[in-house]
This record gives sequence, structure tokens and C-alpha cells, in this order.
Amino acid sequence: MGITRFSLAALAAAALIYSTATSAATSDRPPTLVELYTSQGCSSCPPADAYAAELAKRDDVVVLTLHVDYWDYIGWKDRFASKATTDRQYRYVPSLGRGMVYTPQMVIDGVFDAVGSDKRAVARAIAKAQAAKRPRLDIGLSQADDGGLLVSVPGADFQGRATVWLARYDRRTETSVANGENAGRVLSTVNVVRDLRRVGSWDGRPLDLRLPESVLTSGEGGRDACVIIVQANGNGPVLGVRALMLDASAF
Repeated sequence: MGITRFSLAALAAAALIYSTATSAATSDRPPTLVELYTSQGCSSCPPADAYAAELAKRDDVVVLTLHVDYWDYIGWKDRFASKATTDRQYRYVPSLGRGMVYTPQMVIDGVFDAVGSDKRAVARAIAKAQAAKRPRLDIGLSQADDGGLLVSVPGADFQGRATVWLARYDRRTETSVANGENAGRVLSTVNVVRDLRRVGSWDGRPLDLRLPESVLTSGEGGRDACVIIVQANGNGPVLGVRALMLDASAF
């Protein structure tokens, strides 16, 4: 049987959705946020960690890897896990319609999720998030001469309040795991969040924030780069995200 014109179009659309090749962002569209919830104590997570590294090469997404702590009891304490990232994943449970948290989970723009190692499902979720109609904020983000951050959130037609988050991350980490489900493996991860905090709120009006150097230097790690996220209702739809490579010499 020959292939009809309709089926060719369908195949082309499917290829576009399933493609995981590097994508160039359009000049008028801010990137999409992809959050991977993972754990060094989870044997199912390394394939998702590897896929996150692939996605991080794309220009149209910002990838963050967030290590959760609820698998630490099974033999290996994840050195990047924190209560803050675990709490953030739990806050997604009701909005995503899930009955529980799981790893590896990828949350896309705060509105869709998929198993982090399922490339087709993640690609579909990214495509759906990018097609959704909601404010897309082109956030301004730069490092000041004194080492702090300058954040500019433009005005938009938005009713309600949104949280402005700051996440600091290490661009690449490697860990030799001695115990637990991944014992004997060297795990490599990208864009590992080391600090996550609220730094402001946005109500649709233009907002300028000047954050001190201390928000970039507290704690361990997170000196490589940072991300500003504007998110409705705390952990609702992501309205804007912007990443910035940090100049450590400014600290």
C-alpha cells in the first residue's frame, strides 16, 4: 500500500516531536525549563542523567538536575541531595496529578512530566510545553561589577502572583559510588543544583532586582552558573527562565 500525503505529514510531525537533536531557539521565544529529579542511590537514574546531558546541549531548553534525598536510606547518601529539592518535587505532586514522587522524573515548564529516561515521552512533553499559550517572559540577567546579580523581569498581561527563584548549579560533576544500587559506578551529571531559594515575587508589572554577592557564594558549590525562574503560584507554570554562566573571579 502506498503512503498517502496525510501519512507523510504525520510521519514528519512524529519525527519532529521525537527528535532529540540539538535545537536552535527562535529569537523571540525564551527557553523551556526541564527539571530532572534524580538520585545517586537509584539504579534507574543513570540513563536519565545521560539524557539530561544531551538535552543540555540544546539552545531552546534550560536543564537543571535536582538530587532528592529520599533514597539515601538504601545504602548510599547522595552528596548533592537536599531537602529543598525534595520539597520542590513534592510540591509538584498535586499540580501534575501524581499520587507520589518518583525518580527519574523530568518536569517540563512546571506543567508536564515524564520518566526521565523515556526520550520520546520527554520530547512530547517539551513540544507541548512550548506550544502552550501563556506569558513567555524574556528575563534580563547579568552579573554586576560587585559580583552580585542584576535581574529584570518585564511586564506582561498576568493576573496573580509568581515566585522568582534563583538556582545555582555546578555544570558537571562526577561521583564514584561505593555502596547502594549503583555501587562500583562513576556517575556523571550536568547542571547539578546546589542552592535553590526564593528571591522575589512578580505580579505582572516590570520588576528589577539587585541581588547581593552573598546569594552566589553561600554554601558549597554552585559557583559555575545560575538560573532565574519566574513561576506562577510557587510551583505552577513556568513563565520565564534565564541561565547565566558566572564569573568566579568577581567573587
